[in-house]
Amino acid sequence: MEEKKQQLNIELSEEIAQGIYSNLAIITHSASEFVVDFVRLMPGIPKANVKSRIILTPEHAKKLLLALQDNIAKYESMHGKIKNIEGFSGGGPLPTFGAGGAQA
Repeated sequence: MEEKKQQLNIELSEEIAQGIYSNLAIITHSASEFVVDFVRLMPGIPKANVKSRIILTPEHAKKLLLALQDNIAKYESMHGKIKNIEGFSGGGPLPTFGAGGAQA
């Protein structure tokens, strides 16, 4: 049987296309969902606000992981290896900017 590919039309408004800058992602999960909070840390400011929250099913979280791995590999093949933040593996302390580091 011949499979028909369905085309998806995705619209992107001008406001959403501008994006929201984030330099920290905090990921939590339950049995049924993953929550990714995108935060913007500013130097010298001890408080940071969540700028955006994305809620995913576990299946979609894994698809996102695989898509990010694929895109990072493509990026690094063109631009060189992305350096890791020393001592920050997602479970360690938050990076700090100048005096008065951030806490979560």
